[in-house]
Order: sequence, then structure tokens, then C-alpha cells
Amino acid sequence: MKKLTFVTAAALLSASAACAQSETPKTSQTTPAVSASGEQNPGAPVAGKNSFTEAQAKSRIEGAGYTDVSGLKLDDQGVWRAMGTKDGKAGNISLDFQGNVTMAK
Repeated sequence: MKKLTFVTAAALLSASAACAQSETPKTSQTTPAVSASGEQNPGAPVAGKNSFTEAQAKSRIEGAGYTDVSGLKLDDQGVWRAMGTKDGKAGNISLDFQGNVTMAK
């Protein structure tokens, strides 16, 4: 009886492992940490563990065309937040872990 229970349990575990491997990953699992294509995630800013240092964050924001960047802080969602100006418009800027730089509308 113990052998039959063990064989049944092993069969169930292999079947569930096979099913789990055939599932399509969610977009958030396949999205790279930093976009190499230069395209911005339309859902930005995206919460997540951010590895940009403060200097890197400021440099990336300025590289996206923002000036007068000030008050840069990393929030509890892993998004760098600052104030800045672009095209003559001042506003709140965010930089997420994927490298998306956005200004609040």
C-alpha cells in the first residue's frame, strides 16, 4: 500500500511540474530590467527593485532631455522621483527599474 501511495504521489508531482513548465510567462517576468531597444513601457512607471544609483538615475533622466532635475528620491515602490523641466514644462518626473523616464500629466 505504501508503494502504491508513493507511485501515485510521484505521478501527480510529475504531471503538475509538466503543466507548470508549459505555461506562458507573464509579461512582467519576460520584460528586461532595462530596455535595450529604447522603447518605453506604456505602463511606466513600473514598480520593482531598482538598481540605479542616485547618480545613474539623475544621468538617465537628464539623458532623456530633462533639465533642472532636483529633489531626486527613491520611493518605496522602487521608482526614482524628482522635479524637472522638459520642453519648457516643469513637472514631476519618474524613473523606474526598467529605465522608463516619464513626467506626470
